[in-house]
Amino acid sequence: MDVTLPTTGREKGQPAVCPTDDDTIAPRRVGTQKKMDKQSLDYVLRSGLAGGLAGCAAKTIVGPLDRVKILFQASNPQFAKYTGSWFGVVTAMRDINRQDGMRGLFRGHSATLLRIFPYAAIKFLAYEQIRAVIIRDKSQETPWRRLISGSLAGITSVFFTYPLEVIRVRLAFETKRDSRSSLTSICKQIYREQPRLPQAAPPTTLSSSTSPISTVVTSTVASTSATLQTVTPRSGLANFYRGFAPTLWGMLPYAGMSFLTHDTASDWLRHPSIAAHTTIPNPTPNLPSHPTDIQTHKPPPLTYWAELLAGGLAGLVSQTASYPLEVIRRRMQVGGAVGDGHRLGMAETAGRIWGERGWRGFWIGLTIGYFKVVPMVATSFFVYERGKLWLGI
Repeated sequence: MDVTLPTTGREKGQPAVCPTDDDTIAPRRVGTQKKMDKQSLDYVLRSGLAGGLAGCAAKTIVGPLDRVKILFQASNPQFAKYTGSWFGVVTAMRDINRQDGMRGLFRGHSATLLRIFPYAAIKFLAYEQIRAVIIRDKSQETPWRRLISGSLAGITSVFFTYPLEVIRVRLAFETKRDSRSSLTSICKQIYREQPRLPQAAPPTTLSSSTSPISTVVTSTVASTSATLQTVTPRSGLANFYRGFAPTLWGMLPYAGMSFLTHDTASDWLRHPSIAAHTTIPNPTPNLPSHPTDIQTHKPPPLTYWAELLAGGLAGLVSQTASYPLEVIRRRMQVGGAVGDGHRLGMAETAGRIWGERGWRGFWIGLTIGYFKVVPMVATSFFVYERGKLWLGI
């Protein structure tokens, strides 16, 4: 007796509409794919779109943790009591939710997405472009070249998007209900903040024994101080680049180690001994070929868990390598919201952190940093790699 099994609505060999890793093949076009020019505008736009979407997805996943981490790093007085406890993160999130609701946990998230899309887009497309120049073939695929490619990509992206990062941090730093600021008001506040200038010494009464030289020196110092206060810029665009120097220094190990670790871990997971369990099959050899077609020779895509594992390891290593500089950067960014408001230098900020908490001050919030960065970077690389497949690059 013949039994006809129900069909799924697709012929054999066709990919599933919503495939799992057990029933997934890499997306493909009809015929053998040609190698896409990475310097073409089409590739740049597609890789930038994939990178921007990856960044937005990653930041949304960890939005509440990001808010609490900023409050810890910047030593917000209201949340300083939570920093020494393993349960401080949960307690802080509970208090924010109790006071402001779920919206409080995503305070500053609109500015985050406004910044992260161009940041991630520039970072990933810059990495593809720089990598194509530095690593031209398999023989040049070295850890050092991968590190340099990632570091340069990170520096490029942060240069163009740093002011948006300062705005996001300032929005997330606010905790009082009666002092909530809009995006516009925060921008105006940062722009108008004035650096503290040295105060001129009060005029002294000259005695009859004061020499003419002392009188000249005193008047010269007073006039010079007045001139400095007149010509020194007290506000402006420079305020939006507070903490830019440690950001550049921190981006070297962070972006560099992130891309290096991800690419290295991906190579390990594609090792022939485990590739059957960690990669998605690519059936392109069964497709008709043409003499003029050029194979892409792209490595097979990783399964979802393998891709998330490679991205998670990248987040763990990069966060550890760059965290002290990240703490310094956060303190400099909120310099106008705490203390006397004057612009802190990198060395001065580091000295203050050391004076307050010692060496532990540079690692405060690292635990929450791991809880935030590991899933964030894992999600970012996963969405980016899948996005490239979906967009055909």
